[in-house]
Amino acid sequence: MEFLRDLLFASDAALLALSGVGLLMLAGFASFMERRRSKVRSVDRLEKVGWVPWTSVFVLCAISGMGMLALSAPVVLGKL
Repeated sequence: MEFLRDLLFASDAALLALSGVGLLMLAGFASFMERRRSKVRSVDRLEKVGWVPWTSVFVLCAISGMGMLALSAPVVLGKL
């Protein structure tokens, strides 16, 4: 419960850093899914993988996540 209290009263920079980490985790998932789709050997099995543009999702999440971490880094690192 202490984690929730800390999260509730966290600074804007800390929340920005957590959002950046979340977006980077989503970018990692998108990278994994794109690699999975690119390894499909037959076109018939491509339907089972999905239609999501994983490369675009990866790029958008990675750029946004790194930007958020870069903006919040001075404040978050100053607390350590």
